[in-house]
Amino acid sequence: MTHRLSRRTERLTSSLIRDILQITQQPGVISFAGGLPAEELMPDLDFDACAADSRQYGPSEGEPRLRALIAQGLSGLGLRCQADQVLVTTGSQQGIDLVGKLFIDEGTPVLLESPTYLAALQCFRVYGAAFHGLPLQVEGIDPDALKAAIVRHRPAFVYLIPSFQNPSGCCYTDAARRAVAAVLDETGTPLVEDDPYRDLVYSPCDRTPVCAYLERAPWVYLGSFSKITAPGLRVGYLASSPALFPWIVRLKQSSDLHTSRIGQAWLTHFIASDDFEKHLAHMNGVYAERRNTMQFALVRHFSGLAEWSAPAGGLFFWLRLVEDVDTLAALKVALTHDVAFMPGEPFFPVADQRYPALRLNFSHATPEKIEQGIGLLSEVLSQCCETAFVTG
Repeated sequence: MTHRLSRRTERLTSSLIRDILQITQQPGVISFAGGLPAEELMPDLDFDACAADSRQYGPSEGEPRLRALIAQGLSGLGLRCQADQVLVTTGSQQGIDLVGKLFIDEGTPVLLESPTYLAALQCFRVYGAAFHGLPLQVEGIDPDALKAAIVRHRPAFVYLIPSFQNPSGCCYTDAARRAVAAVLDETGTPLVEDDPYRDLVYSPCDRTPVCAYLERAPWVYLGSFSKITAPGLRVGYLASSPALFPWIVRLKQSSDLHTSRIGQAWLTHFIASDDFEKHLAHMNGVYAERRNTMQFALVRHFSGLAEWSAPAGGLFFWLRLVEDVDTLAALKVALTHDVAFMPGEPFFPVADQRYPALRLNFSHATPEKIEQGIGLLSEVLSQCCETAFVTG
């Protein structure tokens, strides 16, 4: 018997990062592949104090106190919004999915940075998006290129990660943020701003959301607690301009009614406590040390192999390789040496904008493992470069 599946299933692709993570669970593998927080830095999850009041169904928008705390945090960044513009989601990935449902039909044009977040590409692709990439520069995307692309393609929205971008680590300057906002306001193009790394800061940089500078264009802002608390809680959030919010709430209701009330209750208590800022400061101190360790190791082992910049925050280094190396093939070789990374190819929305690159996570491995792993990885890439030179 043949079952008829939707045409969306034809656009489903396996997540390379999930496939790699399964392999890297094996003992002895040093993994720079996933964007994983360090388990030893995660707070203890004691649900006893919040479980009793979290057993019944709750509001789809989320727990009122948590929504108020989120709105307060956004206002501190410069994005003024009210609690009734905040929706608690089941991880920020659900927010991306809701955006796809809200805006995308088959063939809908979408503008994105190139490269960009792999899981967003997977999600938007399922709904039938037609991607158009905007190459990233040191300070962000080119506002003139953005305007030209909007005029040419008339996208449903522009998806950006201005702070510690995944995978590149790029952080837009304030001038770039304002310039992008001006183009979006001028053209009336909606912005979807993804900001999961905003609290992981190791060097001074501009972090005011681009949404904060918008005066007319619709917007959706996506945030996460996974990177700064515990991803297993699966609690994220979004905020939006008022006209979009009721539609997003209805889509949330049709998806899962509401996010786990126990997780929301625990986060409300933790974020409101003095422990939260202490936890965040300690986490940033540890991650800054690991970033510096990876930077020094890369200088020793990758000079001449790749070009990169040390990120001011977030979780990743992005290495642009000097030679035209097949990084998917290099990954297979690396795994035989018990070291893993994320190849660059899947992060590009448009094939003709690809270049050989790899993403390295520095938050999960210890400094000792970072030193060891970067040395191993440089040997693998050197071998692959020699092979590419000989066969080329």
